[in-house]
Amino acid sequence: MSQREPLFAGLIYNEEGQPVQVAQVGRDICYAIPDGDFLRHVDAIDVDRQVLAHLKERFLPLKDVLVEGAMRMMGADDPFTRAALEMGLERMDQLLEPGAVNVEDFRLALWMSGFRVIVNVHGEVVRVIIPGLDEVGE
Repeated sequence: MSQREPLFAGLIYNEEGQPVQVAQVGRDICYAIPDGDFLRHVDAIDVDRQVLAHLKERFLPLKDVLVEGAMRMMGADDPFTRAALEMGLERMDQLLEPGAVNVEDFRLALWMSGFRVIVNVHGEVVRVIIPGLDEVGE
């Protein structure tokens, strides 16, 4: 694909649990959401933005805990690493920029963690499932 790859391809499901596919309609990259015997095509970038907004909403209140955990895992204890991690959380929407992240590795890590996104037939995010964080954040 010459355009930006959908960030959450393979991680999105409709409300019935059916996987959402990626499709190209003209020049647009879409998520094809099963709706009975029909596929509803929604711009992938719109869904990806919703997911990132939801993640940012969930992560920012836990910023201190997440940053501390990441710093322990990295063995870092300096203000520059802390600032970089905090900035990364605050600027999560930059993940949509081409080349900002290795999309395949990003998706694989999310898939391995059990991460899932549930959307309705209009492409509106109904729920983001983050195993391990659901118990902490709710």
